[in-house]
Amino acid sequence: MLIERAPRQHCQDCTRPIAHCLCDLIPSLPSRTRVVLVQHPNEVKHALNTARLAALGLQNAQLIIAERVENLEQYVQLPGYRVCVLFPGEGAQVLSAYQDDQLPLLLIVPDGTWRKARKILYCNPLLAALPRVTLPAGLSSRYRLRKAPDEQALATVEAVAYALDILEPDADFSPLLRPFDALIDGQIKAMGEAVYQRNHTG
Repeated sequence: MLIERAPRQHCQDCTRPIAHCLCDLIPSLPSRTRVVLVQHPNEVKHALNTARLAALGLQNAQLIIAERVENLEQYVQLPGYRVCVLFPGEGAQVLSAYQDDQLPLLLIVPDGTWRKARKILYCNPLLAALPRVTLPAGLSSRYRLRKAPDEQALATVEAVAYALDILEPDADFSPLLRPFDALIDGQIKAMGEAVYQRNHTG
């Protein structure tokens, strides 16, 4: 006889199962920089979903879930901001060049795999035409679930925290990473030490 299990309840804010809710660890940090995260719809149910953690942890942030953003102008034409897309590539300028800007940045962050992030730019010509900025080389990720093919690959919340550290060096954005660290620790505990060691060293 098959017994149907009741679906697990999830937190409406962090979307984690209630038993593993991260909301107590999520800060509410002010920032001069406005962060707009454009998340590919396929990433919404990803186990990590760190773009949502970044949006919840910053007062001056917004999460948009779309491959093609409707009425994109309303998000990128806010007065009083210099608009840039955080995405590496030819012509991208290192973020430190904007550190002393009189105008704060409106930083648009595509969220997804590299292929999905490129698709977001392709589907939104207005985004693709904006100036691009990038993080400096040599940054390392706190992601420890498995050995990453690219050692400089960062989770979205890490990229946002690094970017804000550069743009606003007098502020402390490290609390933004607390729920991310807890999420990774929980995943490692759930998979077991043997599996973790195999994934991380393999």
